[in-house]
Amino acid sequence: MKVLSGIQPTGRPHWGNYFGAIRQYIDLQTEDQAFYFIANLHALTTIRNGQELKQNSRDTAMDLLALGLDPNHAVLFIQSDVPEISELCWILMSGASMGLLERCVSYKDKVSKGLTPVTGLFTYPVLQAADILAYDSDTVPVGEDQTQHIEVCRDIAKSFNSAYQEEVFVLPKAKVLDSSAKVPGTDGDKMSKSYGNFIEVFEPVKSMRKKVMRIATDSRPMEEPKDPAGDHLYQLFSLFADDAACQEMAGLYRRGGFGYGEVKKALADAADVYFCEAREKRAELEADPDRVIQILGDGAAVARRKAAEVLDRAQQACGLK
Repeated sequence: MKVLSGIQPTGRPHWGNYFGAIRQYIDLQTEDQAFYFIANLHALTTIRNGQELKQNSRDTAMDLLALGLDPNHAVLFIQSDVPEISELCWILMSGASMGLLERCVSYKDKVSKGLTPVTGLFTYPVLQAADILAYDSDTVPVGEDQTQHIEVCRDIAKSFNSAYQEEVFVLPKAKVLDSSAKVPGTDGDKMSKSYGNFIEVFEPVKSMRKKVMRIATDSRPMEEPKDPAGDHLYQLFSLFADDAACQEMAGLYRRGGFGYGEVKKALADAADVYFCEAREKRAELEADPDRVIQILGDGAAVARRKAAEVLDRAQQACGLK
C-alpha cells in the first residue's frame, strides 16, 4: 500500500482535526510507503500573506512531527519544494474536461461561502490529482465528503492513459476515514474553526481548561440520571479516556447525582495527559528549527526523485521529450 495525504497550512489543528483525520493519517505511516505533504500551493487560494503562509507551513510540519509522524517511516515535505508537481499539473490540466471540473461540489461550496471564485479554486482538483499521481499512490485517506476528488483524479488519469494509450498513471483508491470519530465542539455542534467552537491541540493548558469549563450543557438537575449516549460532553471525554474510565463515567451518568462541572474537570485532566507528550515534543522541535528544516529537506529530496520519475513517464508519453 502506497499512501499519500496532504494537509493545508491554514491554521493550528484542533481536537476535531486530530481525531477526525490526523491521527488516522499517522496510523497509516507504517505501510509500504507513505508520503505526507504540507499543501502550501493549495493554500494560496485562501492565504494572501507570504509570511503567514511560510510560518503556517513550518508550524504544520512541527505539529505533525509532534503528534507522531515519524520521518523514519514516512516522507514529509513541503508541496512547493517539489516543482515537478506544478509541471505535471499543467500537463494534466491541458487535457482535463471543463465539465468534469464544473461538477465538483467543493468549488461551488467554497464560492457559496463567500470565497472569491479564482481560477485556483476551480482547478484545485487538477493540482490535487497531480499530487496523488506523482508518487504512484494507490491509497488516499479522505473524509466521506472528499471522495469526489479521488474520483476526479481517477477520471483525469484514465483520460490521459487512454489518450496516449499507455498506463502512465496508477489509479488511486480512496480510503474513507472512520467517521465515527465525530468531535463535537464547545457548543455541541461539529467542532470547526468556521463555527468558533474549537479547542486547539497545542492550546496552552490554562486556556484549554477555560474553554472546557465553558462547554455548553443542558439544564437537567444534578440528581437526574442521564444517558451518556449522544451527550457531547461524554463524547469528548471518551476520545481521551481508556475503556475503564469511560465505563466509570457512563455509570456516573446513569446513576445521576453529579454536576457537569465534575465531568468537565475530568475531561480537561484527560486531555492534558493525552497531549502532554506531544506538547513536550513540539517545544523541542520549536527550539531546534534546523532539525525541522532538515527533515523537510530530506523528505523533499525523496519526493522529487519519485515525482521526477512519474513526470518523465508523462512527458515521454505526450511528446515533451
